[in-house]
Amino acid sequence: MDQAEIINEAKQVIQKEADGVLTLLDQIDEHFVEAAQALLECKGHVLVSGSGTSHAVARRMAHLLSCCGTPALPLDAGDSQHGLSGAIMANDILIALSKGGRTAEVISLAKVAKERGASVIAITEKPDSELGQLSDIVLKIAAPADVDPYGMVATGSSLFNCAFGDALCVVLLKLRGYSVEQFGKTHPGGAVGKKLEDLNIL
Repeated sequence: MDQAEIINEAKQVIQKEADGVLTLLDQIDEHFVEAAQALLECKGHVLVSGSGTSHAVARRMAHLLSCCGTPALPLDAGDSQHGLSGAIMANDILIALSKGGRTAEVISLAKVAKERGASVIAITEKPDSELGQLSDIVLKIAAPADVDPYGMVATGSSLFNCAFGDALCVVLLKLRGYSVEQFGKTHPGGAVGKKLEDLNIL
């Protein structure tokens, strides 16, 4: 590939991913509202989990939920089979990400959550999957088939799932009336902390 081809390829990737994220607009429905309400009313922690790339998305989602006023933690699905699932309590909500709803570690974690009396929200393309059937709320979202290289390398689909999580985070921020002053108390460091200080918020 020469320089022009490399630039063109990069632009095509960005355009394809942007187009993929926009397909979410037609996939936000009443189940999204149900999930947001459940998370708003959660009396425990929100635990977010997936496997592989989905766990990277889960970690990001948990961080941003906390930034937006919804206490959340990432929970490694693999480690949960070696004792970490002991963190789950009855008042918690587990958000479980699995594209096909068949990831063994995620299903195992969801089963523990249900046995403990916690609620499970699945984010998956397959509501009829084992994970979907285990869950209290199923958020069916599907990225375009061609958004990932070979249909398997989760580049565009992970961005797609991140955007969906962002929508959930910001909706919850608005539902809580979570102010910039409240946010400032949890983020006093770095460039953000300096900006808040300059605005006399800290």
